[in-house]
Amino acid sequence: MSDKKLQVIPLGGLGEFGMHMMAIRYGDDIVVVDAGMMFPEAELLGVDIVTPDLTFLKENREHVRALLLTHGHEDHIGAVAFFLAEFHVPVYGTAFTLSLVERRLEEYEVEEEPILRPVKPKDIVEIGPFKVEFIHVTHSIVSCVALAITTPLGVIIHTGDFKVDPTPTDNELFDLHTLADYGKRGVLLLLSDSTNADRPGYSDSERAVRPRLEDVFNRSESRLFVSCFSSSIHRLQQIINLSEEFGRKVALVGRSMIAVTEIAHNHGFLEIPDNILIRPQDVMSAKPSKVTVLISGTQGEPMSALSRLAVDNHKNLSITPGDMVVLSSRIIPGNEKTIFRMIDHLSKRGADVLYGSTNPPLHVSGHGSSEELRLVLNLVRPRYFVPVHGEYRQLSKHARLADHLHHVGLEEIFICETGDILEIDSNGARKAGRVTVGRICIDSGAAGEVVGDMVIRDRRLISETGIVLPIIAINKHTGRIESVPELVSRGFGLEADTEFMRSARDIVVKTLEESNAEEKMDVGVMKEKIRADLKRYIHRHAERRPMIMPVIMEI
Repeated sequence: MSDKKLQVIPLGGLGEFGMHMMAIRYGDDIVVVDAGMMFPEAELLGVDIVTPDLTFLKENREHVRALLLTHGHEDHIGAVAFFLAEFHVPVYGTAFTLSLVERRLEEYEVEEEPILRPVKPKDIVEIGPFKVEFIHVTHSIVSCVALAITTPLGVIIHTGDFKVDPTPTDNELFDLHTLADYGKRGVLLLLSDSTNADRPGYSDSERAVRPRLEDVFNRSESRLFVSCFSSSIHRLQQIINLSEEFGRKVALVGRSMIAVTEIAHNHGFLEIPDNILIRPQDVMSAKPSKVTVLISGTQGEPMSALSRLAVDNHKNLSITPGDMVVLSSRIIPGNEKTIFRMIDHLSKRGADVLYGSTNPPLHVSGHGSSEELRLVLNLVRPRYFVPVHGEYRQLSKHARLADHLHHVGLEEIFICETGDILEIDSNGARKAGRVTVGRICIDSGAAGEVVGDMVIRDRRLISETGIVLPIIAINKHTGRIESVPELVSRGFGLEADTEFMRSARDIVVKTLEESNAEEKMDVGVMKEKIRADLKRYIHRHAERRPMIMPVIMEI
């Protein structure tokens, strides 16, 4: 056994949902698994997406050999463009996943042509000391793989996202046999999806949605609007098939819906019957009972097609009484307000809106529940186990599911968080410190502008306390005040109190009068004096702390 150490370092996705990224290092070679993003929490004002901090990889730039992608969901590929802006290394993934990556890369300017290397399940690639086999798994998006990474110290199995669907709609079964073969030969470490570790039993098969969708098509007497995640190709296929059976034409509406269905169709994952598609602009003139609209925007995103339809602001479509709107998706935690507001708007326009948990279901999870996680644990029987992909409660629950394996060789379970270093050598495994991790906030996705902590703090402060702008014109040659200072405020709450605002203005005038000519000619000094005096006055008389930003115009 080599004296070199094997290190497994999560750079995102442990203790949080989204932003999945894992570095695996042996000696002077590093491979990275996934490069995902997450959507911002409410307090990250004006931020479009959040990506992992790449400091550790940048510090070891010369050792990074490749990026391995498990599947095409945004929480696994959304940061690929930012990764490739720093590292010109090969990116391995299935052809469908790489097509989704290419679509994302079109939105960003990556200086060097990316090296995209498509792989298929059962393919094996060698990258430095690593030998990687791609293993087909079932999930809510097509063409997903787990990774079997053979290192000089043993095999690491990284499941990616998965559920064990016994009846997938495309009949491509989870390759449990290959996992079991690795288990028989011996697996050093298992990294396994924990998203649904706190759900008992098994996740429903994708086919479980069909009876509910059939019922929807039977009941609908007018236009049928169905919204689901554009990446749910199996769901889209079922809706298109049912539309054909019920004699309905299909319109695809929304940028992501059109782009992903086109990619899936080109790769043979989505069958679209001839003459079934119609243009969005033809929907309103077609017979209402003969139209299905597949529309993006399940989470109530402000500029999504469904949100615009809900407020009657879509250029081609509108809701009329009797139309049916189906949300065939889960409500992502944190999006409840925007989704229910959108549902309210749709209901006001006379739509019958179907959503939420039903039996039969409108939506099934793409992640395995506890029994499926236990099945994978039993097949792989690793020496060490690290639950990944989930918040701490899911990781902890998943760890407890593995407790029973101690009698068949499981030596230790590590509940790691983003940044922890799991180190393995001939003496065993241990946590060996931490690396620099964090999140990078990106404003205006296409421009890719990084938003620092100070900017977020200022935005939060303005949103909570408002802003006051004292505006002063000073003669830059004489230091004389050219006009009465003006006070402009937004979100402060006392704008209507003319007496208070007049007194605040007097404070600015007094500060100016008590400053000498030399101070008045130094803009920096005057701004700080005005800010300090006005801040003191406002806090004393109004008990508020707005952001104060003096504006001095030199004329």
